[in-house]
Amino acid sequence: MSRLPAVLFHSDLPVAELHAAKLDGELYPVDRCFSPVDEIDWLWNRARALTLTVPARLIAEQRTAAWIYGAFSRAPRQHQFCADISARVRPPALVAITVREVVIDASELVHFAGLLVTTPLRTVVDLARSSVNFTNDDLRAVGDLMRIGRFGIEECRAVLDRRRNLPHKRLALERIDEALRLLSPVPHAQTEAGVNRR
Repeated sequence: MSRLPAVLFHSDLPVAELHAAKLDGELYPVDRCFSPVDEIDWLWNRARALTLTVPARLIAEQRTAAWIYGAFSRAPRQHQFCADISARVRPPALVAITVREVVIDASELVHFAGLLVTTPLRTVVDLARSSVNFTNDDLRAVGDLMRIGRFGIEECRAVLDRRRNLPHKRLALERIDEALRLLSPVPHAQTEAGVNRR
């Protein structure tokens, strides 16, 4: 018996059959695709699901990249992609994605399952700098990405300083600093220790 692919799309099985298998508990959703329940939900499968549904030259960024890395448990309602400004990519007419043109270095990209994804460092900087509605979930995601990528605020500052005339640098650093404070809060027990209130 042949094994099913790790990520299934409607090109593998009819849509009705995929949804029926999900209802039967044989598959679980991975964005608009599905995976067999014995497959681990990990970044390669999340990246593969997007590889099957978006044009090849697009780069997953911000909340979409954070979801691929596992910093968000659910895929964003609207995926965020970018394209290198020199690539001359024509944005697809897909409703569930946004695409912006950016200046990006090859060192700021990684490949997962055929999909280009911004590195955790670039993802943190873009998320903190570009998000109009920066939520508590975004703060936690920034902290998680910093833990995953093993970097701190100084590395973020260096990325921001490399680009001249980049808007919202100070806002980005404030948000990143706030995420770091959430990662390592001062324990209340230490601040209250030894205080006699009589």
